[in-house]
Amino acid sequence: MTELPNPAADIHLPAIVARNERIVDRSFWTKLRKVAGQIPFAEDAAAAYFCAVDPVTPSKVKATLFAALAYFVLPFDVIPDFIVGIGFTDDAAVIALAIGMVAKHIRPEHRARARAELHIPEPPPATKPAP
Repeated sequence: MTELPNPAADIHLPAIVARNERIVDRSFWTKLRKVAGQIPFAEDAAAAYFCAVDPVTPSKVKATLFAALAYFVLPFDVIPDFIVGIGFTDDAAVIALAIGMVAKHIRPEHRARARAELHIPEPPPATKPAP
């Protein structure tokens, strides 16, 4: 038995990706800068952003990252962000899941741009142990 195509997925997916991209373009940096000191995943979120806007990133990866970043930006959450201590737990989980799915596409230059944008110092270069 062959699987029937889902024409709705082909029609709506580009529109959903475009909507998520507009949401992220409009609000991502404002929200991230506002809460960066309160969340442990700010650098990962910024690296995901730079991967998503990179022209060489594959479309499916962009779609995954824009969906996760739009979830972070939007005020409707499973756990509201204003709840101290746990408000960003769902956002962290969504971003971690998305990054886990596309990790090989988040390159060192995306992470370097994220650190630069967030004013996080570069880590010292790894040194080789003495023989």
